[in-house]
Amino acid sequence: MMFALVGCQGATEKEVLTMGTNAAFPPYEFVDADNNIVGIDAEIAAAVADKLGMELEIKDMAFDSLITAVSSGSIDVVLAGMTVTPERAESVNFSDSYATGIQVVIVTEDSAIATIDDLEGKKIGVQSGTTGDFYCSDTPENGGYGEDAVSRYDNGALAVAALQNGQVDCVVIDNEPAKAFVEANEGLKILETEYITEEYAAAIAKENVELLDKFNAALAELEAEGKLDEIIGKYIKAE
Repeated sequence: MMFALVGCQGATEKEVLTMGTNAAFPPYEFVDADNNIVGIDAEIAAAVADKLGMELEIKDMAFDSLITAVSSGSIDVVLAGMTVTPERAESVNFSDSYATGIQVVIVTEDSAIATIDDLEGKKIGVQSGTTGDFYCSDTPENGGYGEDAVSRYDNGALAVAALQNGQVDCVVIDNEPAKAFVEANEGLKILETEYITEEYAAAIAKENVELLDKFNAALAELEAEGKLDEIIGKYIKAE
């Protein structure tokens, strides 16, 4: 493990658990008014670190660089609303799932797009490297719309801005950030039909089996204690 030590002279030093994320995905991770990275993933990681007797450090980086960063050892773990996919599982190990995500479609209120079936031939905005990107840019034979149909952006907010400016016809993104973006921007809505449902988990380097086992054990304890539901419920209210 790539753990560093922190602490002051005369105090017990703690190992540091370094979490990589992309802090533009509310409510899973975002920057608050005090410039702190907060959200579901940040709180779950902090709770896991506490279980392991470690200090959490969060690094904000581009979403599509996270797998490389954890594989190379520059961070210990990724929590970023990251979906478990076979392609990613070739490069990293995934923890047990801690949340379920739903991909949805954001459109303008006057859009002619009414269902998923209407996306054919439309320009689709996505956050680069996300599952929305993977699914939409895949070939029609695999249920996607092809590379030419997709416009990629560094984060969801930029994709939504492109929708408002008429550069794309819709945005495919996770349901929870979608609700936050629609609430913050007039003239947008979410289609009632879901695009796809997926499981979120932490990503850890293939060779770091020790951390994977410890992380999963801590997650199991937090779930048994009701702490996971408490953290998620703080940010996502039951319908």
